[in-house]
Amino acid sequence: MDSNATIETVSTDNLPTDVPPRVPGVSSRQHQRVFAQSTKLQDVLYEIRGPVHAHAARLEAEGHRILKLNIGNPAPFGFEAPDVIMRDIIQALPYAQGYSDSKGILPARRAVVTRYELVDGFPYLDVDDVFLGNGVSELITMTTQALLDNGDQVLIPAPDYPLWTAATSLAGGTAVHYMCDETNGWMPDIEDLESKITERTKALVIINPNNPTGAVYTREILTKMVELARKHQLLLLADEIYDKILYDDAEHISVASLAPDLLCFTFNGLSKAYRVAGYRSAWLAITGPKDHAASLLEGVNLLANMRLCPNVPAQHAIQVALGGHQSIDDLVLPGGRLLEQRDVAWTKLNEIPGVSCVKPQGALYAFPRLDPEVHHIHDDDQLVLDLLLNEKILLTQGTGFNWPEPDHLRIVTLPWARDLAVAIERLGNFLASYRQ
Repeated sequence: MDSNATIETVSTDNLPTDVPPRVPGVSSRQHQRVFAQSTKLQDVLYEIRGPVHAHAARLEAEGHRILKLNIGNPAPFGFEAPDVIMRDIIQALPYAQGYSDSKGILPARRAVVTRYELVDGFPYLDVDDVFLGNGVSELITMTTQALLDNGDQVLIPAPDYPLWTAATSLAGGTAVHYMCDETNGWMPDIEDLESKITERTKALVIINPNNPTGAVYTREILTKMVELARKHQLLLLADEIYDKILYDDAEHISVASLAPDLLCFTFNGLSKAYRVAGYRSAWLAITGPKDHAASLLEGVNLLANMRLCPNVPAQHAIQVALGGHQSIDDLVLPGGRLLEQRDVAWTKLNEIPGVSCVKPQGALYAFPRLDPEVHHIHDDDQLVLDLLLNEKILLTQGTGFNWPEPDHLRIVTLPWARDLAVAIERLGNFLASYRQ
């Protein structure tokens, strides 16, 4: 466009507002029925793919290159699935054309049982208590739909992976956020957690390793959380999708291994550690006493039956993935690409004036803090939109993870180290002159 050109605007102030659109075969005098969004979605938000993400898609359609640091999707950054997984799926395609059992194919569910009992120290796990799903997201949504009545409360960390809050709201429940302490490595604040338990509290969500902070919870913290669940008879919901993405000798401890006497739902899958997010291959393992939860389990089974089955080709990846070489180790140990990228992101973020970041011990994210005394941000939605428009970098604002203040951002650490360094340098330059 000519730099001297002007854009002519047309006022709409005097245009009629009550003229319905013309529809072929329908009289202009006949008003059309309005189909509104269900009120069930009134409090449901998912900012990782929210309005700013939609704006980024429009910019891409216009030809702009957007660096997407908003979602943990390994494949676009050059991470490939292990060859053995690819081969197994391809070989299974002729046998994967029909529906499977609604819980998933038996060899995959047996592989989940073997992995948890032999590696993670789970209490007894029956193969019939393993449900495969189209990603952990589907299984979380099924669980909240089966569990919650209107007004039931679920304890969810702040910050959180926002699907947990969204799925709770969609099911008619109320998300009650317990605080994680940034000054203590983002560990859950046990006193705050206990103070928020009421008679309506039904479940406790534990995201470990944590998304978005990268915290890996200590045995002491997890034991205290389990003790609270035991004391108040809460269902444990353990989101452990990043359990193999650990740095600096961090140890992941499965919640179920600490709570053999409690009903525990453990969620995991292949998306992150095995780099096949697009396959949508995950599982739910249910441990602990079930005699008092027969109705809930019937509800989960009903919802599994209603979706008929998870996608069958991706189910064939589970057995070989869990039983074979764990290639994720090559990426997180010294010399590994993920470890290098975590180090670069953490170092570069802390070099920005007024920015600090707790060192992530796991997962694929950094959650830096913008010092309010230096960066006067009152609307972090606007901040990430302005960053997108000016630098073509897509991040997610901290409030999108149900953090109460507009002083954090989540950055995905999947790009190559050199690209991360450049992106964070651009972020720092942007913040240096940014004002709201």
